Amino acid sequence: MEIKKIVIIGPESTGKSTLSQALAAAYNEPWVHEYARQFIENLNRPYEFDDLLQIAKGQIYAEDSALKNAKKYLFIDTDLQVIDVWSNHRFGKTDPWILEQIKHRKYDLYLLTNVDIPWEEDPQREHPDPEMRNYFFDLYHNLLQKSKVPFEIIQGNYIDRFVAAMKALKNNGL
Repeated sequence: MEIKKIVIIGPESTGKSTLSQALAAAYNEPWVHEYARQFIENLNRPYEFDDLLQIAKGQIYAEDSALKNAKKYLFIDTDLQVIDVWSNHRFGKTDPWILEQIKHRKYDLYLLTNVDIPWEEDPQREHPDPEMRNYFFDLYHNLLQKSKVPFEIIQGNYIDRFVAAMKALKNNGL
C-alpha cells in the first residue's frame, strides 16, 4: 500500500507541530518534526544562507527515515517549501538544490494552518506581528494554489483544527 504523505504548513506559531503530533497519535503513525528547529537550536549563532541547504537535507533525511515506519500515513511538520519561503524572505534567494528537490518530492495533501490562534513566544520565532503572520499565510496560500496539490485551510482552536484535519483527510479520499 502506498503511504499517504500529509504536510502541515503555515506561518510561525500556528499549531503545526501540535497538529502533526495529534494526527500521528490518532492514527498510530509517525510524524516528522520540523528539522530546522533542532538544527537552529544546536547552531549557537544566527542561521545563514548556507545553513538552509543543510536544514533541507536534514528535513529530507527525516522524512525518508520516518517513511520506513509508516503503515498508511506520514504526517510532516513543514517541508522544503517552507525553507524556500524563508530563504527568499530572509536572503532574497533559494539554493537551486532545494528548488530542484521541491519539484521532485510529492505529497498527497497539505494542511495550511491559519493565524487565528494566539502567538506563542519562542526564541526561534521571528515574526509576532499580525501583519507579518498574515503575509506569510498569504504566501503559503498562494504557493499551494499554484501547486495544484490538494490542500485545506485549518483554523479555529486546537480541537477545531484537529477535527478539521481529520475531515480533510476523509474529504480527500485519504
